Amino acid sequence: MKKLTFLSLAISFLLGFFCLGTAVTSILVSFLSPAAYLLNEKYLAENFNPSATTAVFHNQLFTVPSLPEPSALLAQVLGWGSADKRIEIDLTNQRLYAYEGDRKVFDFLVSTGKWGRTPTGNFQTWVKLRATLMQGGSKVLKTYYYLPNVPYTMYFEGQTSEGRTISRAQGYGIHGTYWHNNFGHPMSHGCINMKTEEAEQLYYWAMPPLSGKATSVWAGKDNPGTPISIYGQAPVQ
Repeated sequence: MKKLTFLSLAISFLLGFFCLGTAVTSILVSFLSPAAYLLNEKYLAENFNPSATTAVFHNQLFTVPSLPEPSALLAQVLGWGSADKRIEIDLTNQRLYAYEGDRKVFDFLVSTGKWGRTPTGNFQTWVKLRATLMQGGSKVLKTYYYLPNVPYTMYFEGQTSEGRTISRAQGYGIHGTYWHNNFGHPMSHGCINMKTEEAEQLYYWAMPPLSGKATSVWAGKDNPGTPISIYGQAPVQ
């Protein structure tokens, strides 16, 4: 009986210790999660794989093209000034417009959400990455994608027209595209797909500007991102 009592006490102690440890862990996670997320963002900013050769988009294999060399000329010509820059994305007509004040600078065909809705509302770029990895979808539904070195990516955050918050963790962005050439038609999981050479122009033009030899940049209070307005309704495919 004494052995049984001792065993019961030991089990109770271990269970209590485990529960306490779980609670402490939860508290620590709640305090540390912002820092952990920043580490994830830092990894995201550095996520370029020079040895990547194969991409997957909906069960189809694609060759990952070599990353274009940084365009010093574009950076100098397009990156100067912040004269009231803004981006508009017209889902109905599948077009992206870029403005400086009332002057239209760019007018490009794009592909927005087909397998995931592109949110409408008002947003702002929070990071510009010359290349990054994108992965998601479902293998069961045959919508899986694994896309290394997606070029000229600008992620955005903000408020939808329904009042929802689009957070950084949701991964909405504007970027170059090497796995399809069907621009003008919805083709994405929610992002805005662009021709790579046009995404490059927008990348160097948009705020925040690149500094020195930097090829990626984070927005901040002193170097805010570019406002983005998304409106309309994507055509049904």
